[in-house]
Amino acid sequence: MLTLSGAKFAAASAVRGRHCRFHWPLLGALALALAGCMPATTEIASADPADPAAKVAPASYRSTIAPYSSLRPATPAPWRDRNDAVAPRPKQDR
Repeated sequence: MLTLSGAKFAAASAVRGRHCRFHWPLLGALALALAGCMPATTEIASADPADPAAKVAPASYRSTIAPYSSLRPATPAPWRDRNDAVAPRPKQDR
């Protein structure tokens, strides 16, 4: 809102031919003064984290490498048999 008022004032001053370079520090000081009126803290939605009596979820352990399976190289096998096992089946002639 304050920015909009400053923009309107600057536009009106530009139309009238006056420069508003001296008004920006005034607007900044006004914004800082109004910021001092704001509450220092806001209300939190859940339990206060500083409260030692607050209920929390229990901590549990989950392994980060649980689904791991070793990927060591397999023993060599005849390459033609392996290739034939994964090759697409030939289409039958009609």
